[in-house]
Amino acid sequence: MLTGLGSCLPLGVVSNAELALTVDTSDEWVRTRTGISARRHVSESVDVMDLATAAGRNALIAAELASVDALVLATSTPRRPCPAGAPEIASRLGLGPIPAFDVMAMCSGFLYALSTAAGLISAGVAQSVLVVAAETYSRILNPDDRATAVIFGDGAGAAVLRRGEPDEPGALLAMDLGSDGSRSDLIHVPGSGGEGPYLVMEGRKVYRQAIEKISASSMRVIKDCGWATEDVDLLVPHQANARIVQAVAQRLGIAEERTVCAIAEVGNTAAASIPLALSTAMGSGALAPGHRTVLTAFGGGLTWGSAALIWPRVRSVHSEL
Repeated sequence: MLTGLGSCLPLGVVSNAELALTVDTSDEWVRTRTGISARRHVSESVDVMDLATAAGRNALIAAELASVDALVLATSTPRRPCPAGAPEIASRLGLGPIPAFDVMAMCSGFLYALSTAAGLISAGVAQSVLVVAAETYSRILNPDDRATAVIFGDGAGAAVLRRGEPDEPGALLAMDLGSDGSRSDLIHVPGSGGEGPYLVMEGRKVYRQAIEKISASSMRVIKDCGWATEDVDLLVPHQANARIVQAVAQRLGIAEERTVCAIAEVGNTAAASIPLALSTAMGSGALAPGHRTVLTAFGGGLTWGSAALIWPRVRSVHSEL
């Protein structure tokens, strides 16, 4: 069951007006098409490992735990191709020689990592697992590409899962994961000798796929729980784009006031977006104990996933660096 949340954002705020000085865009264009007014970018002295470590530490504080039995890191913007970053985070947090590894499913990464953590607990490998999702997309964006430069931001979120009873609030009641590798070219970073080290995205095709895949995935977990869409108190989608969030809610028949859209000030933070959105929703009072909650995401790969749970009484701890 989920027992604590943590998050960390970079201090650097980049507004639409600032981006418009170097990118062919305007504040109005970005706001109307994405719902974004600003995003966070790391400084030269901060990297993805720093964000991940801070978010992980905050989640442990929220859960009132000094240690866990395993750590799973979700990121598609690692500091280096290898080794995995999770063992270093475990070391930084003083967690000892626990199993620690990375998951790469782009914007679906948090849900893939959450499912993996639940599997470790179910298999008896661990009693508690720290799940961290951290991204620094500002490091892989083409500053001249309006399609990506205005959308993505940096940030990290984390959650602690522990063994519990199936009917306890915070237990993962249903999960759904999927992929379609035949369309992997829609969102990708070319390898060496390709188009460069920047993220490439076919926006219109991704838009259609995202709405279709996460709507269907969300419905599967809703039905697996024996719920109807009107039973869902809060839908927490991956914060890809305000239009996608709205379109998914409309397709599912879930009202706007029961849907989290927290993209305006942080942009699309990829794998980190769901835990960051959860922290925002808790802070605003939109998410409260007892709420039937559905998390859903779509990302490159193509990958998608959803999870359903009754929201528990937990803390969320936030910091910036």
